[in-house]
Amino acid sequence: MTGPRALSVVNSSSEALGGATVVATAVVPDEVDKIKDVLKGWSDNDRVDLILTLGGTGFTSRDVTPEATKLLLEKDAPGLSFVMLQESLKITPFAMLSRAVAGIRGSTLIINMPGNPNAVAECLEALLPALKHALRQIRGDKREKHPRHIPHAQSQPFDQWEKSFWASSSDASCGH
Repeated sequence: MTGPRALSVVNSSSEALGGATVVATAVVPDEVDKIKDVLKGWSDNDRVDLILTLGGTGFTSRDVTPEATKLLLEKDAPGLSFVMLQESLKITPFAMLSRAVAGIRGSTLIINMPGNPNAVAECLEALLPALKHALRQIRGDKREKHPRHIPHAQSQPFDQWEKSFWASSSDASCGH
């Protein structure tokens, strides 16, 4: 079963997720309105920080989780779906059949995960380095930065890209 394995993965990743704990689970029929109602209740009423849906992202007629999720999202987070796809493709070419989406509703991050228990663990592991930061940003916390990022006020007047651009576009670099 996907659910128990996913619970185990989330619980073992609690620290990396900023102390996250599982507060609710549900088995929902493969119907857009029922999936949407659960996601909306958890995000709008319960205001959970993170919702992971499991399964329903494939090509069968019953796979409607992305459709239900898209109806609720206020902001897309395609990078999260991309990373899951990228990591899953290392294991199986069937990963390209995933239609998983991710995004934000209010202060809740919603991520469609695959239905396979091993794939859930692999995808969550791939997302962990950024999830804690993502959840903090959604709550409005802008303090956490990558160690190599410096405040704009302390940055040099020209960034590396701009230096490279000017160097490559000058007459001297072209041999003129």
